[in-house]
Amino acid sequence: MKPRPNIDAVRTVLVVGSGAMGTQIGAVFALAGYDITTSDLDPAALERSRDEARRRLVRLAEKGARGREEVDAAIARMAYTTDSLEAARSADFVLEAAVERLDIKRELFTALDEAAPEHAILATNSSTIPSSLLADATARPDRVCNMHFFNPALVMACVEVVRNPWTSDATVETAMELARRLGKQPVRLNHEVPGFVANRLLGALRDEALRLEADGVASFQDIDAAARTALGHPMGPFELMDLVGIDVSYLIRLSEHEQSGDPSDLPHPSVRKLYEQGRYGRKTGRGWYEYAG
Repeated sequence: MKPRPNIDAVRTVLVVGSGAMGTQIGAVFALAGYDITTSDLDPAALERSRDEARRRLVRLAEKGARGREEVDAAIARMAYTTDSLEAARSADFVLEAAVERLDIKRELFTALDEAAPEHAILATNSSTIPSSLLADATARPDRVCNMHFFNPALVMACVEVVRNPWTSDATVETAMELARRLGKQPVRLNHEVPGFVANRLLGALRDEALRLEADGVASFQDIDAAARTALGHPMGPFELMDLVGIDVSYLIRLSEHEQSGDPSDLPHPSVRKLYEQGRYGRKTGRGWYEYAG
């Protein structure tokens, strides 16, 4: 009989991928009292992740958002490794936050499935690759789902939980309750749709903003100003692209096009141009905007 996922069995968590999302997601789990291991093949990336997570957590204490003892305890619960499969052997919940490439994710899920305990849920943080494309790479398709956090994960409350056709109700409920125990607001998607909910809403705004800029209706700076001052958004669509990463936006659109075959899902020419120039946004110091230091 297959083990039934149970929130009370989730104590140890593995996050695969130490990029911006993996780093902060790991910190979120640690703050909530979970023993968390973050893995990456690149030791230098892991060291950067460790430093960034600690910096962000200490800042929470300095701002009074969290107690210093609470932050110190969270940091003590965080471990880092280049051996994700060894870490998976003792994980109750695995969250993949690696590169947005289907072939790599499928290989990873096959390996994680073989290594992780039978009761463990295998989730992906991807907002573009549905878990149905990963589930059949495992022997536990009923325990595979998307659990999509938003950047910055330490701040953003929303977590989208998306089932695939084989995901069990117990898996969905466990992921939903886990999000609540992390202090997040889970949003349940009853079936897969490209981009899920929040990114589809943002995508409509972004696409219209790109059209307005390309048609010369207004500058990207003024379009951002309209989004902030008229719509009450914390940042405009061009500022958001720079924060998320032009490269990330570009690769997401390519992935959406691969799934749909719709030419309208291809990256906008303006985004493609920035991507080809290596202007990825804040991470490179230049995107739509230029950033000092």
